[in-house]
Amino acid sequence: MPIKAILTDIEGTTSAVSFVFDVLFPYAARHLPDFVLNHADEPLVREQLQAVRVESGEADADLVRVIEILLGWIVEDRKATPLKALQGMIWAEGYQAGQLKGHVYPDAVEALKRWKEEGYGLYVYSSGSIQAQQLIFGCSEAGDLTPLFSGYFDTSSGPKREADSYRRIAESIGLAADEILFLSDIVQELDAAQQAGMQTCGLARDGGDLPGHAVVASFAVIDLAGF
Repeated sequence: MPIKAILTDIEGTTSAVSFVFDVLFPYAARHLPDFVLNHADEPLVREQLQAVRVESGEADADLVRVIEILLGWIVEDRKATPLKALQGMIWAEGYQAGQLKGHVYPDAVEALKRWKEEGYGLYVYSSGSIQAQQLIFGCSEAGDLTPLFSGYFDTSSGPKREADSYRRIAESIGLAADEILFLSDIVQELDAAQQAGMQTCGLARDGGDLPGHAVVASFAVIDLAGF
């Protein structure tokens, strides 16, 4: 079945892992305590803080304790939906203030633009919140790339290493799974997408192997006609 859409991961795929770990995460950790204390009464923030209490099993945690839990989750790189949502809000302030610029590899920018022009649907699936995804591409070093994408998916669609998540995404996109090519640098994610029926291509920018999948070192050499 010919490819009609591309679903791409961000971290390690379109963007450097170092940008997330060396820039975004430390920025969120530095600003999280003040952000929570200053915005705790706002409905969207309050909702996420309550979700932290539920997920942590600490229903009576006060704000100071919730902040401690969140900072611990950042250290663990825990894929917790309320943490991702709050990080996205903090990063939004940073992008809007010009303190952050999203990193996207030039080869990814060029390929995504070309695929869009050729009529392929482009979608993002990342463990970062949809807001965080839109910020990386919307405030990128290459300018606003959000017009390239038709949709975004995060952990609200399910864990990235479970096949059902990709089945839900294919259904949401409105295509058969085998008409979608999933790009990632993580073999367990590629395995899950493959189990759901999607076609897959691994990004190994520093070399290496992703067993069971086609592997490239750059978007520039991905040949969609070969899938």
